[in-house]
Amino acid sequence: MTTSPRPAVSVLMPVYNAASLQRDGQSALESAVQSVLAQQYDSFELVAVDDGSDDDTLRILKSYAQADSRVLPVSIPHGGIVAALNAGLEAARGRYIARMDADDTCHPERLALQAACLDASPQTGLVSCRVNFAGDREVNGGYARYVDWTNTLLTAEDIALERFRESPFAHPSVMFRASLIAEHGKYADGPFPEDYELWLRWLEAGVNMQKLPQTLLNWYDPPTRLSRTHANYDVDNFYALKTRYLARWLAQNNPHHPEITIIGAGKTSRRRANLLREHGITIRCWIDVDPRKIGNIVDGIRVCGRNALPETGKGFCLAYLAGHGAAEELEPFLAAKGYRKGIDYLLAS
Repeated sequence: MTTSPRPAVSVLMPVYNAASLQRDGQSALESAVQSVLAQQYDSFELVAVDDGSDDDTLRILKSYAQADSRVLPVSIPHGGIVAALNAGLEAARGRYIARMDADDTCHPERLALQAACLDASPQTGLVSCRVNFAGDREVNGGYARYVDWTNTLLTAEDIALERFRESPFAHPSVMFRASLIAEHGKYADGPFPEDYELWLRWLEAGVNMQKLPQTLLNWYDPPTRLSRTHANYDVDNFYALKTRYLARWLAQNNPHHPEITIIGAGKTSRRRANLLREHGITIRCWIDVDPRKIGNIVDGIRVCGRNALPETGKGFCLAYLAGHGAAEELEPFLAAKGYRKGIDYLLAS
């Protein structure tokens, strides 16, 4: 009995009832598989984990496996995305793990470029890429703006400092070293987005992450996407997860810990920032530009104008700004005052 050589890259693709989704007259699942098999890179396997589908998903995957030995179908009882991801990690043989979803497509050079980056940068643990938002920008403008924002985060520094605003990666765009699983743990199951939790955990452990400037993935936005339908991705769960990691970051990096100044005094901003108080963080004051709010006492804390911002080196500010473009307006103002991101302030929403 012969064993095929160990591939450099294992493409991990969890699949659940994906056979019926059609795009441009073809099954989206088949488009995804074909985009992987068309890679300009030889040393890979596609670990396609069927999460107990009750449609033709497994049959389709097995038909590809019969035609191409690089396709490895794995069938498990239905257990959800985390169970499927971790089953795929167990089956994967590559030294690098590339994520892929069954309703997206990747560009032919994706694996080659990402693997080359990890080969050339031993200090880099994870590399992503820019993605093309392939959904409807008019209907799903918020999601499109999120994708545009992630595409601005290329350096390890930007990714690390921006991670408390949103997840800095489209999950199916990443490739990471398989050794990170043994070092820092696999996907965790709980009331939170499993990918964001993994990035926060690994970044906290010091894993270096970067993003290639090339656009190498078409990220579609079907109505069945888990981030739209599953309770784990609910906004309250998202902020509970983020707050837990943010509180630990502040304890390690805020020289004025546990005191912070919160920029943003709207109802939503206060609700999110108040979660930090459950972790022992003390809020010095709220900062806002709305004259109707300035001078009020809300949640036991005074609302002040921007003139109450601490001098550089004498306080740490955390910005919770929900409005579109608000953070982009704030940062030049703070820079003009000499504030440095990660030292004097951080954006948290």
